Amino acid sequence: MDASNEQNGTKKHNAWVGSAGAAGYDLRSDTMTTPTASMLAAIQSCSLLDDVFAEDPTTIDLESHCAALAGKEAGLFVLSGTMGNQLALRSLLTQPPHGVVCDYRSHIVKYEAGGVSALTGAMVKPVVPKNGIHLTLEDVKDNVYLDDDVHTCPTRAISLENTLNGMIMPLDEVRRISEFAREHGIKLHCDGARLWEVVASGAGSLTDFAACFDTVSLCFSKGLGAPIGSVLVGDKNVIKHARWVRKSIGGGLRQSGVVTAAARVAVDETFGKGPNGEGGLLRETHVLAKEVAKIWTDLGGKLFHPVHTNMVWLDLDDAQCSAARIDELGKELGLKLMGNRMIIHYQIYQNRDFVVPRLETIFKTVFQEKANKAAPSEGVTAETSMYRTQ
Repeated sequence: MDASNEQNGTKKHNAWVGSAGAAGYDLRSDTMTTPTASMLAAIQSCSLLDDVFAEDPTTIDLESHCAALAGKEAGLFVLSGTMGNQLALRSLLTQPPHGVVCDYRSHIVKYEAGGVSALTGAMVKPVVPKNGIHLTLEDVKDNVYLDDDVHTCPTRAISLENTLNGMIMPLDEVRRISEFAREHGIKLHCDGARLWEVVASGAGSLTDFAACFDTVSLCFSKGLGAPIGSVLVGDKNVIKHARWVRKSIGGGLRQSGVVTAAARVAVDETFGKGPNGEGGLLRETHVLAKEVAKIWTDLGGKLFHPVHTNMVWLDLDDAQCSAARIDELGKELGLKLMGNRMIIHYQIYQNRDFVVPRLETIFKTVFQEKANKAAPSEGVTAETSMYRTQ
């Protein structure tokens, strides 16, 4: 687990051990990935100039590299995926009245504390996709407001999330929506916190997807394993505006190299060195996720969502198992679980020989306990959140 050594009679803690630390047994989220020794080495040799003055070489290199991978003019390092999404929408939406159309499950609706309305004054219209997986152009057409009637809040932006709950919005569909948006003067943002995973799946290059959007946010601290941050990419004028808004909400950093150096290593090592994720570590996590899902379904289990990338969503209701129970079973066997969602990030893959047999044991216990139960009674359903126990 965590490494330590003896120095002058005291124990010196070192958590920069990647998959040898707690993250290698934590399936709750890919945010649990921990930085590696190579990231620490990069920090030790980073530049230490001021990013508010836009003069730190380490940070500028990260921003320009990510912009080039995505085929965009400019990039801006931000502290979190939430900040990236909010800065993008605040920069694309400059004059009310305006509205944003998005999937009803989107992070900007469910998990960003109402930031869109607070920062932009926009009305958000959440849409339920008819296919149950991702929005289509038909869904968008049914929910945008294109007229200038005084009663209307016109749609000025569409925000798409890819992946959403681990599921991919195909490139062809993104292109259809993008063409429609541009035809009608609507801005298009991608919450691409996990767009790295889409690319790693073979669904298209980062450049191909980013070409469809005015702005794209990409996260370093989820599946890529960096300690902090995301990047927002787009044309230089939008990014200039976003830098201004970032400063206004306290997101300007001074010696930013200490975090951007680690992110730069994470992009190369975990995603890969080109727009298709060449040489990265993410692809194998998708293979392992499908193996984990198969163990569950071979025992008679159902899945809540199809497995497109590295997320496995178990149907615990069908298995008559509570979230608390599966978390407890995980704890007994040295795994950290969080209900029905399991994320197979790259550090889990590196510890697969430890993790997979224990998951199989947990799954078998779940179905053995189901076999011993009477038929379940109907409960009360309510809006759910991955961050709280229902």
